[in-house]
Order: sequence, then structure tokens, then C-alpha cells
Amino acid sequence: MSIRTSARRTLPLLTPDQTSGMNPELTDPVAYRKSGISLNHVVGCPLNCGYCVRHLFQNFEMKTPRALMSDEEAVALLTQHPFFRPHATPIQVFNRATDPMLPVVKPHTFNVLRLLNDRGLTNHVLIITRWRVEPEDCAVLNSFTNLRITVLVTHSGIEDPRIEPVDSNIAATSLRTLYEHAQHYRTVLYWRPIVHGLNDTDEHLERARQLSQYAHATVFTGLFFKDEIAAYYEAHGLAMPYDDTARRKITPEIAEQRILDAFRDPQNPEAPYGHLFRKTSCGVTFAHGEADYNGHFGIREVCSICPPAQIKLCSNAWIRPDLAEVTRAARELGATGPVEIDERAIIVQGLDGPTRNYLQQVFGFQCHDRTTPHLYRQHGRASIGWEAENGTPTS
Repeated sequence: MSIRTSARRTLPLLTPDQTSGMNPELTDPVAYRKSGISLNHVVGCPLNCGYCVRHLFQNFEMKTPRALMSDEEAVALLTQHPFFRPHATPIQVFNRATDPMLPVVKPHTFNVLRLLNDRGLTNHVLIITRWRVEPEDCAVLNSFTNLRITVLVTHSGIEDPRIEPVDSNIAATSLRTLYEHAQHYRTVLYWRPIVHGLNDTDEHLERARQLSQYAHATVFTGLFFKDEIAAYYEAHGLAMPYDDTARRKITPEIAEQRILDAFRDPQNPEAPYGHLFRKTSCGVTFAHGEADYNGHFGIREVCSICPPAQIKLCSNAWIRPDLAEVTRAARELGATGPVEIDERAIIVQGLDGPTRNYLQQVFGFQCHDRTTPHLYRQHGRASIGWEAENGTPTS
């Protein structure tokens, strides 16, 4: 059966004059991120979420989506990228500068999926949205039978319209619709950003627990509170959620513990925390019945809430790589200083985040920077709101 991917209404292309003053990171449509290679040739979003990463690229005021190039050109750039590996590299589409399910963006989202699927690629593809998804959209998503597609529905439950102007009921309805119609794709409740004291009340936690029944997995994460976002909060008279900003997402220990307590079911040994995960790739791969491609099994405390069957699956797939092979690959990418492999991760120096992420997914083994270590129990998050093992604050 042929499924129409909706009438193509191609977005107007940005002119050189319009892109000349834009952040260079924004005008490069292909970038490597934690959950894989990211394609973002459509920029502009009207949803006005106060904590959006678009603040970091100085384009928050771009409300009308526009395209940098055609879908065909963008997909060609992605598949020709030196870090792209057919059938292996996870792909994210429109996760940085717009929402992929906005009415004017959705035709481009589906066309990109079609172009990738028609190449016979079986890569994971992550679509992250907080907007409306209808049954006819699900039919289109189900038609892409080569790609391993996951739709992650962002839901925060934040009720302050100055921070979250989009009604969270929209995301909740989309999640149920996606789950009900899922055949060849999977859907994840992307519960974020969780801010202690704002949206982690008992009512918020119970709402998320109920919604988790309409997803193949649930992933929770905190607030990416960088200087640019703090400046936006201050300019709009919003209460500062934390006393300081951080380069990593902030999920205080007390917020995490409240979440774990709300989800824990001691009567269910097969999944004592349901299908709740700390990391995006863990939730995505669980939903598809696979081991985590980011090798989080090396950070054993990350796995403390995972279903035992999933831990076993990841354990069987987790193989410590050969040091000589890793060193050779790291040196070719520009690593300086010694390359080490311990029982948790590859440790390198001189490589930026995207390059470390690439190595991590090539070897299926965590890859950390020596100068910014991942601290025990904090799961790669900011130290704000956490205590060291001796009980003293870590920041």
C-alpha cells in the first residue's frame, strides 16, 4: 500500500543575506551529538519554550521556519559526512532549530525519512516533538519499514506559560495516538525538562507515571541551564531555577529520587521501575529490543533502574575494545595525551564532544574527556544538587 507523505509545500529557502549573520553552527545542517548525527536544515520555531536550546544559537527570535537547502541536498550531506556509517550511526532529524511535526515542517520530516528509507538504510532515526501527531501521521511513519524510527514526545507538565507556552496536553494526546498506532516505529515519553520545585510535585509525578503506560519507554532528564537561557529568564522576569548555570543538564539528586520513588514497583521484579531510563539511547534501544549503542553499561550505576533483561542484553553486547585500535582511531581524529580504557570508559584528551560521541558509538563504549570527568552517581549530569559519597556538596 502506498502512503502519501502529505502534499509537499516546500519551505522557502533562506537567502545568503539572511544567513550571513546567523551563528555558523546553525548554518551547518549536519552535526554530531550525543544521540547520533543530527540533521537540521530547517530553522525557525514559533513554540517559544523558555528553555529551548535555540537560545544557544542566537536564533530564538526566528519564529517562522525556513530551509537552508532542499531535503535532497541535506540528506546527501548527511550520508556523505565522514562520521556517517550506513545502518549504524543513529540519526536525529530537526532536533535543534525547529519542531519536526509543525504543519509546515512535517512534509520535510517525512520526505527526509523517505529519502533515507529508500536508500535501504536501517539506521536508528530519532524524531523529537512536542506538537500534534495525528493517526494519518502514524500511517506515514509506519510506512518506513527499513529505518528504525523512534518518536520521542517531549512532555514537561510545566504550567507557567512564560516558560512553557505549549499546553502539555498536546504532547500527551500525541503520545497516546502514536502508541496506539505503532507498528514499525516506537514511541518514547521524553519527560523533560524536570526542574525541582517546578514540575516534580506528587501530581506531576503521577501524571508522568500514567502517561508512561502509553509509551514503549520513558526517559527523564533535567534542565539545560546555560548562560544564554539564564539571560532569557532574567530578561523576562522569570524566577531562576538554580543559583548557577552549568555545561551539562541539571537534575538534582532530590528530584531524581522523587522520580524513582514514584515509579518503583517492588512487586514487579522483571521491571521494578517500569520502562524508565536515565539516558535517551537506553530508552530508544530498549524500545527496539536492542542493546544500548552508547555503551552505558560501563557506567553501572546508570543501569540501576533498568529491567534485568535489558541489563543482560547490554552486558552481552558490551565488549571492552582493543586499546591499540582505540588509540589509533583517536589519534587520527586529533587526540592528544595518553588514551586509556578503564572498566567504565575510554578516556581521551583533545577531542571535542561530537568527536567523542562518534568514537563512543563506533566502539559501543563510553568515551569521556579527561578534563571533564563523569562523576560517580551523577550520570554525566551537572554537579548542582548532588553530594559526594562523603555527604559534602559536589558544587
